[in-house]
Amino acid sequence: MKIHRFRPFLLALFLILSLAAGCTRPAAPQAPGLSSEAESAPDLLSGSPDEDGSKTPETAKAVQARFDEFTDRIFCDLLKDDPLSLHFILQNPEAFGIETQAIAFPEISGKALEENAREDEALQAELDTFDPALLTSDQLFTWKLLQDALETEALARGMELYYQPLSPLIGEQAQLPTLLAEYAFYGRDDIEDYLTLLSCIDGYYEQLAEYERERAAAGLTLSDAAIDRILQSCRDYLIRPENSFLVETFAERLEDVEGLTEEEKEDYKERHLTILKEHFIPAYTNLSAALEELKGSGQTDSGLCTYERGKEYYAYLVASLTGTDSSVPQLRQRIEKQIGADMGQIGLLLQENPRLSLSMSASSIELTDPEEILLHLQKEIENDFPPLSDTSFEIKYVPKALESSLSPAFFLVPPLDYEGPGVIYINGDSGQEANLYTMLAHEGYPGHLYQSVYFNRKNSCPLHRLLTCGGYNEGWGLYCELYSYSFDNGLEDDMKRLMACSESSTYGLYALMDIRVNYDGWDEAKLSGFLDTFYGITDPEVVREIFLSLTDNPGNYLKYYTGYLEILTMRTAAEEALGERFDIKRFHQFILDMEGAPFRVIKPYFQTWLLTY
Repeated sequence: MKIHRFRPFLLALFLILSLAAGCTRPAAPQAPGLSSEAESAPDLLSGSPDEDGSKTPETAKAVQARFDEFTDRIFCDLLKDDPLSLHFILQNPEAFGIETQAIAFPEISGKALEENAREDEALQAELDTFDPALLTSDQLFTWKLLQDALETEALARGMELYYQPLSPLIGEQAQLPTLLAEYAFYGRDDIEDYLTLLSCIDGYYEQLAEYERERAAAGLTLSDAAIDRILQSCRDYLIRPENSFLVETFAERLEDVEGLTEEEKEDYKERHLTILKEHFIPAYTNLSAALEELKGSGQTDSGLCTYERGKEYYAYLVASLTGTDSSVPQLRQRIEKQIGADMGQIGLLLQENPRLSLSMSASSIELTDPEEILLHLQKEIENDFPPLSDTSFEIKYVPKALESSLSPAFFLVPPLDYEGPGVIYINGDSGQEANLYTMLAHEGYPGHLYQSVYFNRKNSCPLHRLLTCGGYNEGWGLYCELYSYSFDNGLEDDMKRLMACSESSTYGLYALMDIRVNYDGWDEAKLSGFLDTFYGITDPEVVREIFLSLTDNPGNYLKYYTGYLEILTMRTAAEEALGERFDIKRFHQFILDMEGAPFRVIKPYFQTWLLTY
């Protein structure tokens, strides 16, 4: 599978995969029509050929053992050549049977992506040798996740150069330094690995520059507006190395390493500063120069669908990012319907309580201190979400130099074998202070931090970590964000519903515009007319900013809202089917037990859950 699909873009996202044979793995929910009693199944799978050309059937136990070896190998293979991802996913890779490889960034080129696609085909052929009826229920769940991932990736075959690693907000050049700043030092070896990796960044960025030249030769050059915004994100890092936030965070991490003398610390700091001067700064300088050279060769500002196979690639992105089983036109209709429902609820609330429209702009949740909010949320989720122990947290603030380039808040996903507090970053310059309560519900409790702890405590097949779906993760985060309006947060009940519906409709609007611009081909003028007619938005600078945010990151807004919509749709179906028997805590546990699976995989399990409730 394409390694770029599993790189730990942990900042604005969430989860991106013991390894020893015989490790304990909990049973996954059973899909309808598929046996969970495979352990005692008869010999059904054909195995290796005998001398006469016939095949000796494999026992179910042999198939299960072979499948564990298969998934363990995939997990190791995907991580062994990507030390940055490995470090963020496992604190002690040796305990998982992964040997330390050469410290370097993975290759990025059209040729490498095509090779990954061929490896996908070989992996699919190998997966086809397993009869799912002979797997245990938890193995079957893993089989379904892998099958879905391979089928989805196959949709992009022949369009490898459409992959876009650079973008203003969530591109490699924007997020990689923050990941490096959070590269944990568990010992001296980690310090050396970090310094080696940092010294490779100029070579890696040269690969990115060459890849963009390759895309340009294929007629896929970024627009000048997109390049300008990427260049701005690069300029945020082109400051004197002595003033870099990496210097500050490096010194802080050194203090956590036991046994270092003051002389050793100073030596490390000098080496670090030299690497920043000789590799980090040149990396951004040279990448910026390469992008400047590409300006003027791209198309005018427009959505993804205006490229030759852009519409097809966008459909792949929707399938990959959201995990939905809806086609893009079907999804557009579902979004429009939910926006209509939210707007109808808003209208009803304002009709019944007209003063809400006057007080909404002045209403806010009184809690404003991040730590106080998170402690409050920990208590509020007790009635409606499964209990968890040890969900401690640490709050950090985005460095001043990066405030303009990063999200208002984000959760940094801990390694699978990590037991410490979850780290939540807050952007002090985001202008989102009034929304801090709901943002921390998204990133903290019951959102990403809580979800991460829940997943890690399950001790499932580690490959799940690499097969998780962005739509599930961000859908859960948005679902929790909106759900937090129902908590005891100081707002009156009607105001809670009004603000939740208003925020939901706003997310829905961005998801709808994502499709309209990148799939339906709306240009800026058509988008402007739509926003003016239905939302009274007339400021051309606002419209321009919205349009560019949609063309910069196709599908990014969509995965949040689609994931939320899928969870909401299942909850509504459960409420209607179960009536008074419906238990919200049991529903939330079901969703969490799906461990980030695409909704295409979840839905059969959901039907079984309803039937066996």
